[in-house]
Amino acid sequence: MASVTQRIERILGREDAAPGLRPIPVAERRLGGLDAAILWFDLSIGLLVMVTGALLVPALGPPQALLAIAVGSLIGCVPLALVALAGQREGVPTMVLLRPVLGERGSFVPSVINVVQLVGWTAVEFWAMGEVASVASERLFGFGSRAFWIVVVAVVCTALALGGPVFVVRRWLQRFGIYVLLGAAVWITVDVLRAGSGWAIWETPAAGGLPFWLAVDLVIVMPISWLPLAADYSRFARPGSRAAIGTYAGYAVGNAWFYALGALLVLVTGVGADAVGIGGGIVFLAGGGIVLLALLVGESDNAFADIYSAAVSARNVAPKARQAPLILIVGTVGLILALAFTVERYETFLFLIGSVFVPLAAVLLADYFVRCRGRYGEAALFERSGVRWRAFVPWVLGFVVYQWSVPTGPDGWVDALGDAFGALGLPFPLFDSRLGASIPSFLVAFGVAALLSRAATRRPRD
Repeated sequence: MASVTQRIERILGREDAAPGLRPIPVAERRLGGLDAAILWFDLSIGLLVMVTGALLVPALGPPQALLAIAVGSLIGCVPLALVALAGQREGVPTMVLLRPVLGERGSFVPSVINVVQLVGWTAVEFWAMGEVASVASERLFGFGSRAFWIVVVAVVCTALALGGPVFVVRRWLQRFGIYVLLGAAVWITVDVLRAGSGWAIWETPAAGGLPFWLAVDLVIVMPISWLPLAADYSRFARPGSRAAIGTYAGYAVGNAWFYALGALLVLVTGVGADAVGIGGGIVFLAGGGIVLLALLVGESDNAFADIYSAAVSARNVAPKARQAPLILIVGTVGLILALAFTVERYETFLFLIGSVFVPLAAVLLADYFVRCRGRYGEAALFERSGVRWRAFVPWVLGFVVYQWSVPTGPDGWVDALGDAFGALGLPFPLFDSRLGASIPSFLVAFGVAALLSRAATRRPRD
């Protein structure tokens, strides 16, 4: 395996494929604010974003759905940008940022969880792209094979991950990918609006059943899902550049655009709110599979980020492991899962894992910006330490509030939660999920972590 990865790295130029966990030297930080905006705009766009946007209608009417999309994008991108800012200042990945909070060994817990969820999301991305590419190739060439296309996209996305963020931004997106993606996005948007008969689409009545703030939570979930990855890429940003602003603006614009596009596509075509239905709707409206294949160019970068960051998070636990073999392992496991399992069911489990990172981000941001006033330093990041249990208290409380507000996970897990809260005489779910889960969970975890941090001293902690 070593000889294969070395050849691939030489072909790709290996500008930043394995920079290690230590802060990246200033001279090697090549990305600026515009680079960050391009990367995160690209990561915010994808078929799965449109699928989630399609869930908002017709439960909400178009005006209310668009308002929920705007509010959710503006709120959800704030913690994403703050984690990116911390990564830019410290020059280290997200999981390393958690060492001063949870302790060196304590940071292994979220690292392992993150690897599990990223391998799972890699499989989901491979599956979704394989399904949609099969639909497109059937229309264009009369040949459709989900397994064939899953293998193709797995090879391409793994190769991008071996190249690393600077390669993807500078050589892939800026020279080719972003223009193809923008062209496809504009084309689909124009066709959707044209098919909506002008303003008639806005008069679609709401069917009800989805509270407004729960709809906002469905929008927040996408930028929040990227929180464990944010610093993995902002560490390549030049000091003083506006990478955090680029992260916020790029993701917020793309997230709002494609959530709205997914909602409107369902209203116009009546397709199902799944990857195959959305893909079929695009083919129907755009008049050809080329547009759909162009959109897959943008989706491939989502899988690249999942694979790359899974390897980076694994190195926080095993720093002596080489990154290229880890990337190949993640890509291979994701491919096997996409081919062998029903990914739709696995998605439910992934959302359960994802609910872990909303309160964890709150604990990190409270510690970094409140206790340490926006700076850790290399000594604090890499001091030898065990587990700092105090930080686990707000994390666990935030997770409980999240699951209490919007129970998320397999049916057995949700049933067990209902029994537990019922035994305590508490309503379940909290406020019938009308407040969503992300905002209550984040506020509780942040508030408790900030209060606990006031009791902390400036001396090194045990």
